[in-house]
Amino acid sequence: MKLVALPHLLLLACAQSALAVSTVDLSVHGQIIPSACTPLLSSGGLIDHGKISRQDLNLAQGTRLPLKTLHLSVNCTGPSRYALRMRDNRDGSATVNSEIYYGLGFDTAGNRLGLYSMSFDPRQTQADSTAQIYGTESTTGGLGWRTANLNPIDIGANSYLGFTDIEGSVAGPSAITTLSTTVQIHTVINARQNLDLSVETDLDGSATLEVVYL
Repeated sequence: MKLVALPHLLLLACAQSALAVSTVDLSVHGQIIPSACTPLLSSGGLIDHGKISRQDLNLAQGTRLPLKTLHLSVNCTGPSRYALRMRDNRDGSATVNSEIYYGLGFDTAGNRLGLYSMSFDPRQTQADSTAQIYGTESTTGGLGWRTANLNPIDIGANSYLGFTDIEGSVAGPSAITTLSTTVQIHTVINARQNLDLSVETDLDGSATLEVVYL
């Protein structure tokens, strides 16, 4: 009886071993935090350059429009570590392929109209009651951070931009409740020779500023 049953036991053990090798576990992790942060741009986030004559555009090179500024505030319900990034809603229309440049849409012939960027200056930034704020940046999704300093930073679509009260820190952003800053928007229209301007053409830049919790 035992000699007959042994092969069946071996077959069962082999079947169970094969089944275990053919499976893999999935884990879903995350963390729900009690605080929330709300970003707000002045003027409803609108930059209006008004009407621009085609004759005022450079023929063979891009035309830089007057610098514009907006006030940005980020208000949190409690001290929060976060970073900022911006998503281009006109992706693919910028005349330079870089994460810090955002597109202005296309003309009627499908030509790229130009680009704009938005920069943050730590010297024009206030956070809570801190006397001085320093800017920092991560290109690795928050795994590593640039040495915090006072240099202006262009916000990117993939990089994280944050602020800390510790100069020279590589630990990333500090926990902040209220942030207030002035951002600069730099806009450049494509060279006139590259565009079809036979009809009125609207600049159609659009982007979404996002708070990323750390």
